Amino acid sequence: MLKRLFQSKGKADSREAARSSVDKKSVPEHVAIIMDGNRRWATEHGLPRVAGHHTGMNNVREITMAADRLGVHVLTLYAFSTENWKRPKDEVDYLMGLPQEFFPKMIGELEEKNVQVRMMGHRELLPEQTLQTVEEAVKRTEKNSGLVLNFAFNYGGRKEILHSVQKLMEDAAAGTVRADQLDESMFRQYLLSGDLPDPDLLIRTSGEIRLSNFMLWQLAYAELWFTEVFWPDFTEVHFQRAILDYQKRVRRYGGL
Repeated sequence: MLKRLFQSKGKADSREAARSSVDKKSVPEHVAIIMDGNRRWATEHGLPRVAGHHTGMNNVREITMAADRLGVHVLTLYAFSTENWKRPKDEVDYLMGLPQEFFPKMIGELEEKNVQVRMMGHRELLPEQTLQTVEEAVKRTEKNSGLVLNFAFNYGGRKEILHSVQKLMEDAAAGTVRADQLDESMFRQYLLSGDLPDPDLLIRTSGEIRLSNFMLWQLAYAELWFTEVFWPDFTEVHFQRAILDYQKRVRRYGGL
């Protein structure tokens, strides 16, 4: 019992020490996370894949609250990609059911913390109950003005860009947009994240070092931070370390 108490106190002290080192005046406005490693975490623990996804889902709360405490304005989480449909049906079915477990359990705290929930992705193929659950959370928090918790769900960067080009072409055919008007500022309004700032920092867990079709346009000048830690083991302390590392970098955007 005493050992657990000391361990708990040690973890709390580590969190406080890291948090106090973060300069809140230069916290990234928008942090995006590729939450990777749930299945490998489960394998290492001798558990079925779905156990990794369940533990990973529970970890969303810790990192959301950590981001809120540090003053991050937007937290985008890559929850389900357009490529994830290729996984075994039982795993996909489980993933589709996670929002129905997460939001009823978390919505009260999200409302209390003034968090605004959003979904960035494509509605097609999503089960009706899954979509209804997410959209209810979005509606219940739409007037909140604090942290934007943006779930990239059934999302793919290439599909987003193609969809944006299609919409742009439709507007051009209708005469509401001219070719000589098009610039980056206009194009970004056609993206699913059009009213959000681009991510300043991308975090990817599990040791993989790639974007995996995530926010390909928006991440053009984001700082990238990778860790070997699997998502279920990614704690507030790891999140703070990523922020601290970000604060040591000089962002030049192609300039000197």
